[in-house]
Amino acid sequence: MARLRDVVIDCHHPASLARFWAAALDGYEVAPYDEDELERLRSLGLSGPEDDPSVLVETTAGPRLFFNLVPESKVVKNRMHLDLADDDVERLVALGAKVLASPEDGVVVLADPEGNEFCLVTPPRSL
Repeated sequence: MARLRDVVIDCHHPASLARFWAAALDGYEVAPYDEDELERLRSLGLSGPEDDPSVLVETTAGPRLFFNLVPESKVVKNRMHLDLADDDVERLVALGAKVLASPEDGVVVLADPEGNEFCLVTPPRSL
């Protein structure tokens, strides 16, 4: 039986998008760069993590996120997106997200800093 290991997101600047998602998601962080990783970057002719074409965001609670450099831009709506359980739209906007659609049935549609859509599903409120 297969299990979900990674979610891979194509983007123009992996380091900054990885930082956004690591800050947006509880329990996620950009994987640290040890000497082996820094050597890998140098072997590619890169000066450091900011220019890494493939940045990993790790967690112990679910699938990892990989952000991979691609030359083309996003042109249409995502075929797949993430749904986050939270109610703090303002925090995500402060991190760089943009609200695309107002709340409808407890769902707010946002875009990350590179325009990838995701939904914020607010938990039902107790009366």
